[in-house]
Amino acid sequence: MRIQDRFDIILFDGVCNLCNDAVDFIIKRDKKNKYKFVSLQDGIAQKLLENYKLTEGFPDSILLVRGNDVFSKSRAALEISKNLSGFWPIFYTLILFPGFLRDPIYDWIARNRYKWFGKKETCRLPNEREKSKFLNSQDL
Repeated sequence: MRIQDRFDIILFDGVCNLCNDAVDFIIKRDKKNKYKFVSLQDGIAQKLLENYKLTEGFPDSILLVRGNDVFSKSRAALEISKNLSGFWPIFYTLILFPGFLRDPIYDWIARNRYKWFGKKETCRLPNEREKSKFLNSQDL
C-alpha cells in the first residue's frame, strides 16, 4: 500500500518561515495522526510528484496529496483544516466559495510570504519528536 493511501501528505516550502509555522500548527492539531510532511525542496517530494506527473510548474508553497488526488492553494489549506482538532474544521465551509474567489487571496499571501515572514537559509529539519511525521526515503 502506498504511503499516500495511508496518510495525507503535505508538501511545503521548507525554507519559508510561514510554511514552517504552518507545519508546526498542523502537527499540534493533528490528533488523528492523519498527516505526513515533506519539504518541496526534498528529493522525496520530487519523486512523489513524478507519480502525479507534476515535475514542473507546480506551486511552490503548499500541496496536499491524498490517494490519487493532489490539492493546491486554498483547496489544500481547506482540506487540511477539515481534519484538525479544535474549531479549525469550520473553515472548511469556505469551500462553498469557488476557487477563483479564494485563490487570489492565497496567491497574494504566497507571493509575499518571504517579504512578510522571511525565509531560512536551509530547509527545516524535524526534531526527534517530529521525525515520525516526516516522510523519508523508506516511505516511498
